[in-house]
Amino acid sequence: MADGRFPCGSQRDGVILDTNRVLDCCRDRDCYENVEVFLSPIGEEIIQNTDSVRIRDAEVVWTSINVAPIQFNRGFCSVNIRYFVKITAETCMGGRAQDFDGIAVLDKDVVLYGGESCVSTFTSDPNAGSCAGSQLIPSMRNNPTASVDVADPVVLGARVTRHCDCDHRHCIDDVPETVLTCLTSGGFGPRQHERELVVSLGIFSVIRLTRPGQYLVNATEYTVPDKECFEPRETDPCSMFRKMAFPVGEFSVNAIQPTPPLKEGNDRRNTNCGCGGNN
Repeated sequence: MADGRFPCGSQRDGVILDTNRVLDCCRDRDCYENVEVFLSPIGEEIIQNTDSVRIRDAEVVWTSINVAPIQFNRGFCSVNIRYFVKITAETCMGGRAQDFDGIAVLDKDVVLYGGESCVSTFTSDPNAGSCAGSQLIPSMRNNPTASVDVADPVVLGARVTRHCDCDHRHCIDDVPETVLTCLTSGGFGPRQHERELVVSLGIFSVIRLTRPGQYLVNATEYTVPDKECFEPRETDPCSMFRKMAFPVGEFSVNAIQPTPPLKEGNDRRNTNCGCGGNN
């Protein structure tokens, strides 16, 4: 007879886990050329008076991800990802280095298989109190959940150029308020409309589509660890440092795996060609 603690029919040597299942995933590298950087007030003033700018750092500080099913192609979804990249630059003004920052906006589209779901899942709110029945939170019925892992962008180039009157792909209104808090000034400066900073960035990413699932896995009873906690006795930091193993792997050439060269025809340059799509 099954134990009452396992009402779903599992055995004592198994545990039911409710987790997310990866239905489809892909990795990609994208090159974005001459992307305009929306600058802070001091940055807008600086680029009107200098041609020499060096990029010190580039970091993805926010993403906006949208998932939509593709009509007439059941189970497949279009995933649109918008990266908000904080650019930290410096220039030499009056013999002194001057830092300023801004935001670059990048878009990426991919097609992945996300399956289909014919049920609606509801999750209760543990803080709802006695009226929990009216506080149920419905999950998305058909669309899976998309997630993206992205490395820090590789800065491929930067230059100050004359402002182009052509239709830019993005505008300042595309940047949410949450991203503005990442800037040192807390916002953008007034557009001078004479010169602008453009950068070229390389992005490495891994994108996944997941759905909730229940799985029965083998398990054993919890055991107490045999290893006892170690408490350092030395108060001298140099003594502790001398006992640390030398990180040989960090200095080994073999520790750094070379990146294979792009095959001909695989270089994506602002073409919005995603990975995982149908040819």
